[in-house]
Amino acid sequence: MKEGLFDLNGKVAIVTGGNGGIGLGMARGLAAAGAAVAIVGRNEAKSVAAVAELTQGNARAISVVADVTDKEAVAAMTARVTAELGRIDILVNNAGINIRKPPHALDIAEWNSVMATNLTSAFLCSQAVYPAMKEAGGGKIINIGSMMSIFGASFAPAYAASKGGIVQFTRSCAVAWAGDNIQANAVLPGWIDTDLTKRARQEIDGLHDRVLTRTPAARWGAIGDFAGIAVFLASPASDFVTGTAIPVDGGYSIMG
Repeated sequence: MKEGLFDLNGKVAIVTGGNGGIGLGMARGLAAAGAAVAIVGRNEAKSVAAVAELTQGNARAISVVADVTDKEAVAAMTARVTAELGRIDILVNNAGINIRKPPHALDIAEWNSVMATNLTSAFLCSQAVYPAMKEAGGGKIINIGSMMSIFGASFAPAYAASKGGIVQFTRSCAVAWAGDNIQANAVLPGWIDTDLTKRARQEIDGLHDRVLTRTPAARWGAIGDFAGIAVFLASPASDFVTGTAIPVDGGYSIMG
C-alpha cells in the first residue's frame, strides 16, 4: 500500500456546521487522521465544545463563528483560518437546515432560507477557498448532499432541490478545478440519527419503522459512520476520485 495513503498530518480542514451531527462526525475523523480542523458555525457554544473535544485528543482545532450564507463573512472566515492554521487543504460543506412543508405551503422566505444555507453556502465557501487550494497545489472539497439528492419527498421541496443542486455543483467544481489538482465529491447521507432527524421522527408518523424496514443494514446511521468517508475523500487515497456522489446510507438507496 502507498505510504501515507490516509495520512492528513500537516493538512488543514474547514468543516461548516462541524459542531454537531454529521459535520462533527467528519471533523472527528479528519482530526484523528492528523488534520488541523476549523469548526465553523453560528452556535458559538456548540463550536467551542466541539473544539474542546478535538483538542483533548491532541488535535489542533479552532472555532470560527460565521454566517456561511454571507459572502463577506465567508471571506473573513477563510482569512482567519489561513492566518491561524497556515493554509487550507480540505473543505467540508456541511451547513444545512430543513423546513418540512409541502410545496404549496412553503413561502418564498422559507425557500430562500433553505437554499441559501444548504446550497449558496457551499458555493461561497468553495469559491473562497479556491485560491488557497490552488496556491497549495491541490485540495479536497467534500459537499454534503442527501438521499433527497436522489429521491423526492412531499415534505421537503426546498431541501430536496438544494441537495440535488449540491450534486450538480460538485460536478461543476470537479470539472472546473481538476487542472488545479482539486477534487470535489459529494456524500449522500441516508437516514442518520441526528438532531435534525429526531425532529423528523416527531413530525412524520411511522418514519422510524419505515427507515428500518427499507435499510438493508437494519439500523439508522450514526455520525461515527462518516469519519471514514471524510478521511478517504480528504486524503491522497482519493486523488483519482472526483465528481462523485457517494451514498452513506446502509443500502437504503439500492433497496428494491
